[in-house]
Parts: sequence; C-alpha cells; structure tokens
Amino acid sequence: MTQEGLEKKKSGGLAGIVAGDSAICLCGASDESLLYRGYAIEALARHSTFEETVWLLLRGELPSRHVLDEYRFRLQASRNLPEALKILLQEIPEKANMMDLVRTACSYLGILEPETIKTTAPFAISDRLIALMPIILLYWYNFHRNQERSSLGTGDLSQAGNFLHLLHGKKPSESHRRALDISLILYAEHEFNASTFTVRGIASTLSDFYSAIVGGIGALRGPLHGGANEFAMKLIEQFSSPQEAADGIRYMLEKKQIIMGFGHRVYTNSDPRSVIIKAEAKRLCQENSDYRLFDIAESIEKVMWSEKKLFPNLDFYSALVYNRLGIPTEMFTPLFVISRIAGWSAHLFEQRNNNKLIRPLSNYVGPHARDWIAMDQRR
Repeated sequence: MTQEGLEKKKSGGLAGIVAGDSAICLCGASDESLLYRGYAIEALARHSTFEETVWLLLRGELPSRHVLDEYRFRLQASRNLPEALKILLQEIPEKANMMDLVRTACSYLGILEPETIKTTAPFAISDRLIALMPIILLYWYNFHRNQERSSLGTGDLSQAGNFLHLLHGKKPSESHRRALDISLILYAEHEFNASTFTVRGIASTLSDFYSAIVGGIGALRGPLHGGANEFAMKLIEQFSSPQEAADGIRYMLEKKQIIMGFGHRVYTNSDPRSVIIKAEAKRLCQENSDYRLFDIAESIEKVMWSEKKLFPNLDFYSALVYNRLGIPTEMFTPLFVISRIAGWSAHLFEQRNNNKLIRPLSNYVGPHARDWIAMDQRR
C-alpha cells in the first residue's frame, strides 16, 4: 500500500476502524444500543443474572434452568484458593494498588494451574478465573484488615451476593445483591474496547490463557478505560451541593480539565448502559432517603450535556451504585475486572477459533532515509 493510501486509512486510536469479525457483542453506534449474542442489554439487566450472562457470552446461548443451577454450583466449588496463592496474597503490601494485586495474582495462578492441551477442558480456566477473582481480592483485603485466613466461602451461589457477604461480613439484602448483579452484567462485555483488543492481540500470538487475561487487566488499569469509575466517585464526593457541583464543573471546563465518566468512543448521544445503572443508583438512594450524592451527580450530568453535549457513560453512575453498596472506591476497577473476565474469555476463545496474528501497519512520520554520519563529523 502506498504512503498516500495509509494516510487515507489511518485513524487516531483506530477510531472507526473495523479490526475484525465477532459474534459476541454489538455496540449499535447509530441507534445507541447494545446486544450480547443478540440479546438487548435492557432485557439482560431486567431478566438475567450475572451467571446466566456469563454462560451466554462464553457458550453462545442461554442456559436452561437445570444447566444454570448446575453452573452456579460449579462456580461456587471453584472458589477455593490454592495455599501457595494465599501465601502470596499475604505478602502483597496492604497499600498496594488493587489492580496490581489482581494482575499479579492472575499471573501467579497461571504458574500454579497452567494451561495445558491435555488437561484443560473447554471453559475450565475462564470459569475458574470468574469464580476465583473476587475471592483473591477479598482474601487479600480481609487478611490485611483482620488477619482472616479462611477460605472465604459463604454458601451464596451468586457472585454478587458472595462478594457483598465477604466484604461486609453479613448477608446482603436482596436489593443490594441485585444492584451489584446488574452492574456485573453491564460491565461483562463491550466489543473491541482497549482491554479486549489487548486480550485478542495476545491470544493471536498463540500465547496462554493467563497471559492474555493479565494483558487485559493491564489495559483496564488505565484511567481512560477502567479507572474512570474511581475518578467519577472522587469528583462527585468533592462537592457538597448540586449548585456547588454545577459551578465547579463549569470552572473545570473553563480550565480545560478532563471530567471522567462522560462521553464514549462508540456512542454519540447516550450510553444504553447508563440509563440502567442510573436507575439503580436512584433506587438505592431512595432506600434510605438520602439523595444528596445522586442530586450532585445529576447536576454534573446536566452541566456536561448543556456545556459540552457529553453524556454519562456506564462508569459515572456505577460509581454511585458501588458507593451506596459500601464498596471502597479503590475496589471499583477490580470489580470491572471481575465482570469483564467473562467478555475477555469469550473473545479469547473466538480469536483462537479463527486465528490470524494481529499485526496492523503504522503510518511512519519520521525522517526520510539519511546517510550515516561518522562519529568525528557529528555536532
């Protein structure tokens, strides 16, 4: 291809470039929609569970009731931490970034339970990681707070319920469990985003399962991808009233500061997931009649739309939901990992099933060919 051809096809950040085929997820740019394996995100959030959504993403079809029940028991049985991994988690400092923690633990698990052609059944590693990643995070968290060394089993079959039970030391209300369950569904998959494309790129080299997932975690760590929900919460919490928030956001915009949690590379006018999670945030605030943070968040949303025509993405109101559930802010992005492993795994399998090494071209903007300069002639 000529340099002129490359100039026409290149795109900053690959925006608008189709990088491959996929049957997993459709982000509808024209109608602001989102489908998992053909099912609308609204229907999944209303009727499905996270475990059912995971099955759909990985296996391609919805499970029967019997199959789903069996799958939940299988995930529950996969929550046992290897003793060697417990020792590692005890040694990771209490002040460590939680994304560094889950990245390191995932890599170490790949050493303890490596992928092999002869011993690894289909979906075994993906199911194991989906079940175990919340346990990894909470074992480390609880150990450094109360020296808890138990296996962290609660008997709750749902991933969301088990997480909240382990975090707070008591069974969560159905309302709280369902709110987290919906959030995990919404975060589970989103087409060729930065972390998913990283996973597929690593998988395309025929590397192992764990290396691809570790790469996805590394990509998700960045504030322009997974870390936005943490910044969104810090933004909301810094204001004491809706009016102060409106004035503060206008000032930040005047100073050309980045407001995290707004806009999206695919959607133009709205994120279909944001409507769903905003309703959950409002519902949780209604439960204890405390609307202060919700009103502040809505004030920020209104200013961002009126001033910049930017809409809240999933991260913005997810931050408020997690806050209402009593989840520490530094856990927000690891929760993203816990959910997105489902989508990453589905894409990893899809890449392997029709693999071709991902190797795009670059548009060279450096100097033209130059003659070598001898050392004594250089200035």
